[in-house]
Amino acid sequence: MTRPPRRPQRPQGGPRKRERKPLDPARRAAFDVLRAVSERDAYANLMLPALLRERGITGRDAAFATELTYGTCRVRGLLDTIIGAAAQRSPEAINPVLLDLLRLGSYQLLRTRVDAHAAVSTTVEQAAIEFDSARAGFVNGVLRTISGRDEQSWTAELAPDAAADPIGHAAFVHAHPRWIAQAFADALGAEAGELDAVLAADDERPQVHLAARPGTLTADELAAAVGGTVGRYSPYAVYLPGGDPGRLEPVQAGAALVQDEGSQLVARALTLAPVDDDTGRWLDLCAGPGGKTALLAALAVATGAQVIAVEQAPARAALVAENTRGLDVQVLTADGRDSGLPPGFDRVLVDAPCTGLGALRRRPEARWRRQPADVPMLAKLQRELLAAAIALTRPGGVVLYATCSPHLAETVGVVADALRRHPVTALDTRPLFASTDQLGDGPYVQLWPHRHGTDAMFAAALQVG
Repeated sequence: MTRPPRRPQRPQGGPRKRERKPLDPARRAAFDVLRAVSERDAYANLMLPALLRERGITGRDAAFATELTYGTCRVRGLLDTIIGAAAQRSPEAINPVLLDLLRLGSYQLLRTRVDAHAAVSTTVEQAAIEFDSARAGFVNGVLRTISGRDEQSWTAELAPDAAADPIGHAAFVHAHPRWIAQAFADALGAEAGELDAVLAADDERPQVHLAARPGTLTADELAAAVGGTVGRYSPYAVYLPGGDPGRLEPVQAGAALVQDEGSQLVARALTLAPVDDDTGRWLDLCAGPGGKTALLAALAVATGAQVIAVEQAPARAALVAENTRGLDVQVLTADGRDSGLPPGFDRVLVDAPCTGLGALRRRPEARWRRQPADVPMLAKLQRELLAAAIALTRPGGVVLYATCSPHLAETVGVVADALRRHPVTALDTRPLFASTDQLGDGPYVQLWPHRHGTDAMFAAALQVG
């Protein structure tokens, strides 16, 4: 009788484990940034570019990593709701590392053209590497449940009813916390029908804006040098089609800055305000990181004015000095509420610290990091800074109050408080933004990304009595 051939013996040490394949460089970069955002409140838009350079990730891989990172950060709340429904448990009950993996995988399934099998298998493999087969099985089950339906189907099931709660529905569909959607609707007022457009604009990848330094380079020259397009509103703005602006020669040489067109318009507005007998004492009371200061100082050259820049944080004060190198700017590291400066300034800019709700498209994780409780604390700081600015301004001088937020408590609420408490008169701010359309009834200016392609900057000009 012929015996069957013997099976080869396994090497000593037990059964051989299947080799797990880790995430590819693009997905790995996205996952590492997501973990940093979750664990230590890192800023995705600062960490990702540095990480891509450090790891030599370029081209299509860099573009894929960027899409995964920023996209997942932006729609985190929507993804968490869907993950919770698919897992039949609260996202808070899921291990944080697994939750970030599930976010990464579900974003690919719902918002990209990545093959569903690839999205699931790569995420499951990484779960097995990070943990074990049991947790990998959990991730596999959740993602397969999610992949069985598209985003529209999940939204139809999980979103608040559009008729009963239109703001909640819009917030869910566009992946915003409800309180932010409500704040935008309140700021839009009679134009609240534009809420969907505002929220949708937050999810679009923002165009990079450059500012040509006045007296050094014109917008036309800058556009020709970088292959960009001259801006719509600011005479210094250039829209960049893509790429890393930090690598551009005009930026490296200090002839241009990366600066949103709305911020350019705010800085320019201060210089256009009507001030009789301007003696050239200009002040930027909340200067860091120095973009508006640099534009103010460049414009001041034509009149011989000098700019003093106040910034409380030493690191940000150093950035102000760097961004204004070669310009007549005195940088003072101090609290703007108690700067120690003598009064008598002709023009004062108060670009106050704020929630940043007007720049959510540039800071993808910010909408989930900010909380309603942040608003009263910031509004108090804004009122104090504006009061200090008014005290430093001579009679007949102008204070321009600005925030990168449309929240009424940070905008008209702060200005109304100043009008009640201090000897100031509200000017019609719209003529200072004369190149800009769709400015509403005034007297203040509120820019919007869906209307102007800028951050949602607010500006109010106040003349001191």
